[in-house]
Amino acid sequence: MKTVNHKTPSLGGKGIMMGRPAFTDDLADANSLIVKILRSPHAFAKIKSIDVTEARALPGVELVLTHHDVPRTSFTRAGQGYPEPSPHDKFILDEYVRYVGDEVACVAAVSEEIAEKALSLIKVEYEVLEPVLDFEKAKNNASVLHPEEGIKEMFPIGFLPKQNVAASYAMHVGDVDKVLAQCDVTVTQSFYSQAQAHAMLEPHCANARLDFQNRLVIYTSTQTPFHVRRILSQTLAVPLSKIRVIKPRVGGGFGGKQALHGEMFVALVTLRTGKPSRIAFDRKEVFESSYTRHPMRIDMRLGAMKDGTLKAIDCQVLSDTGAYGEHALTVFMVAGSKVLPLYNKVDAVAFGGEVVYTNHTPAGAYRGYGAIQGNYALESAVDMLCAKLKMDPAEFRKKNMIREGETSPIFAIMGEGTEGTAMNMDSCKLDYCLDRGSELIGWKKKFPRVVVGPHKVRGVGMSIAMQGSGIPLIDMGSATIKLNDDGFYNLTVGATDIGQGSDTILAQIAAEELMTTVDKMVVYSSDTDLTPFDTGAYASSTTFVSGNAVLNAATKMKELLLTEASLSLQVPVSEITFDGKTFKTKKATLSLSDLANHLYYNEHQKQLTATGSYVGHKSPPPFMAGFAEVEVDTETGEFEILEYVSVVDCGTPINPGLAKGQVEGGITQGVGMACFEDVKSSPKGKLLSNSFLYYKIPTTLDIKKLTTEFAQSYDEAGPFGAKSVGEIGIDTPPAVIANAIYNATGVRITSLPVTPEKIIQGLKAKK
Repeated sequence: MKTVNHKTPSLGGKGIMMGRPAFTDDLADANSLIVKILRSPHAFAKIKSIDVTEARALPGVELVLTHHDVPRTSFTRAGQGYPEPSPHDKFILDEYVRYVGDEVACVAAVSEEIAEKALSLIKVEYEVLEPVLDFEKAKNNASVLHPEEGIKEMFPIGFLPKQNVAASYAMHVGDVDKVLAQCDVTVTQSFYSQAQAHAMLEPHCANARLDFQNRLVIYTSTQTPFHVRRILSQTLAVPLSKIRVIKPRVGGGFGGKQALHGEMFVALVTLRTGKPSRIAFDRKEVFESSYTRHPMRIDMRLGAMKDGTLKAIDCQVLSDTGAYGEHALTVFMVAGSKVLPLYNKVDAVAFGGEVVYTNHTPAGAYRGYGAIQGNYALESAVDMLCAKLKMDPAEFRKKNMIREGETSPIFAIMGEGTEGTAMNMDSCKLDYCLDRGSELIGWKKKFPRVVVGPHKVRGVGMSIAMQGSGIPLIDMGSATIKLNDDGFYNLTVGATDIGQGSDTILAQIAAEELMTTVDKMVVYSSDTDLTPFDTGAYASSTTFVSGNAVLNAATKMKELLLTEASLSLQVPVSEITFDGKTFKTKKATLSLSDLANHLYYNEHQKQLTATGSYVGHKSPPPFMAGFAEVEVDTETGEFEILEYVSVVDCGTPINPGLAKGQVEGGITQGVGMACFEDVKSSPKGKLLSNSFLYYKIPTTLDIKKLTTEFAQSYDEAGPFGAKSVGEIGIDTPPAVIANAIYNATGVRITSLPVTPEKIIQGLKAKK
C-alpha cells in the first residue's frame, strides 16, 4: 500500500500550529450578542419565583429568558442515534434545578460585562430541596429528582423516574450461582470508579446567525453536528430545512462534546432577536455544568478451578448518571458488552444493574464509555483470583481469554452481532499482544516485585482489553468524492474530526483506492448543508464506519473514471490500465488531468461525483495488552509509573503515527483516571475541584516512558483491514496500575484513584 499504513502528517496540523482562525469561537460574528447563563447555587431546588425586570431594563441587554419564556418540550442533549436510548428528561429551562451549575436563566447582551451585570440583577427565590448525593442511596429515596410530567423514554430502557432510576438491564447465560458453588476458588469484591472531567483544551463554544435566506446557521464545537441539528429542530419546532450546523476545527472532545451544551441558547437568542450570538463556557462551567464520566460501583464475583480454568463471571453495576439520564443506558451496557467477552470460555456469566439519578453534574459520554470502569473491576478481580490460585496472571489470561476464530454468547445477547447471531473474532491478535507486552516489560524477570532499596519496591501489573468499531446496524457514515478539473478531488464527509485526525485518515483511504496522493484530496467535513450524513465521532466508529463509506465512494469513482476514459479512448474498459495518473491502452495514453479537463470543458461534458454509505453489520473489536512497572516508597506511599507498555491489535493502522498518538493519548487519560483525577465536592453538592488548580491531570513530567507497538493484523470487514483505535488505549491503566501496586506492596486498591494515602492505609492495615 502506497498511502495507507504510512505516517502522513495531519492535513490541518500546520495551519493550526500557525494560529490561523479555525475554531468555533474564531468564527463568531464580530457583532455577536454575548450569551451568559445564570446557574443554580443549589444541588436541588424548585424555583418559587424569578424576577428579571431589572436585568431586562439594563441598557445593552437584548434578551432575558427563563423557564416561562421557552418551549416546554422534553429532550435529551445526548447526540446518539434516533430514537435515542437516553430518556427525554431535560427541558431547555425548568422550574427545577438539579445540580449546582444547572441552568436557571439565559441573558444576551452587547458585551460580556453587561451580560454579567444582568445576571447579578436577576432575583430568584428557591425552595431548597434535600439533594441525593450518595448514589448508593438514590433508588427509592424520599427525594425524587424528576417528579415532573412530560418526561419519557423513547423505547423500554427500564426508566423509572419516580424511583430515581434512569435505566436498568439484566442478562445471564447459565446459572452463575450454581457454577460458583462448584468452583474451587472464588472472589467477591466491589470496585468503585469516580467521576472524571474531560479536560479538553477548547471549552464548549457555539455561535449562531441568520443567513440571507433567514435560515439559522450554527457554528459549534461538537462531535455530532447532524444530531445537533435534529435535536434543535425537534425541541425548538424549527424545520430541519431551516437549520444549518457547521463543525469547524475542534480542540478536543473525548465524548464531552457528544451533546448539546450551548447550542440551544444561541439558537433561541438569534431566533428571538434576529442578531448573531455566541456562547463560550469558562473553565469553571466546563467542570461544573457540562459532562463527567459516570461513577460506578461494580460488584464482581469470579469462580475458577484449581487448574486455573475460569468458570463463572457475575458483574453487577450501579451507575451514577447525575441529574439527567444522558448516555445512562448505553455507558452502563458497554461496561459489560466490551469487557465480559474477553473471557469467553466460562460456563456461566451474568450482567445487570441500574443507573440512578443524583444531584451531581450530569454524566455522559467519555472515551472508554463504560469499558474502562468495567475493565478496572474485571481485570482487578482476575488478579485477585490469580493470587488465590498462586498462578501467574499472564498465564491465567492466556488460558482463558478469547482468541481468533472464537466468539462469546454475550455478543448475541447484548447486540454485538447480526440478528441475534454472535459475532466471530475474524481478527484477534490478543495472544500476540500479551506475549509481546510481557517481553517488552520484562514480566518474567520482574513479576511480582523487585526490591530496589530499603523503602523502595517495584511491581509490574497487566490487563487485557477490547473495545468496538462503531455501533452495528445503527450508525451510518457516508462520503462523496468529486472530480475537479486538472484531476484533483474533493472528499466531503459528515465524519467529525475532533483532533484525532479523521480528515487525514479518510483522505488516505480515498487516495489509496484512487491510487493518488493525499495532497490531491481536498477534504471538507461536517457541514449539515454541504456534506453527506454521518452520525458523528463517537463509539470508535470513524475509521471503520466512515472509512468504509469513503472506500465505497472511491471504488465507485474509479469505475466512473474508467468508463469516461473508455469513451475518450474509444476502447472497452477491459483494455485500459489506470495507475492513478494515466489511463493506458496498447495504442494511446490519457492523463487524469486531461480527462478531467475534457469532461468539464469540451468532450462528453459531465460532472463526476460518487457517493458511498456504510452501516456496519458487526463491530470488530480492537484488542490490547497493557503493562506497567511502578516504583513505590513504602514509607510514604508515593509511587511513580516508570514505564507503560501497550501492544495493540487495531487491524491495519491507516496512519501509524496518528494511531500511536491515539493510543498514547488514551493511556495518559487512563493514567489520569487511575492516579490523578480526584473529584471533590462539598457536603451540599458543590464541586470543589472545578479548576485545573485543584483538579490534577497527568503532564509530561508524570509519564516517564511510553512504549507502544501494533500487532500485525487485518480485519476483512474494515477499510484496508482497519479496526478502530480511538478508545482502546484508555481502558487498561486503572487495572494495570492497581495490579502493579498490589504486586509491589500487597495492597489491593478497590476505589479510584490510586493514591499514596490509600497505599499507606493499606500497608498499615496489613501490619
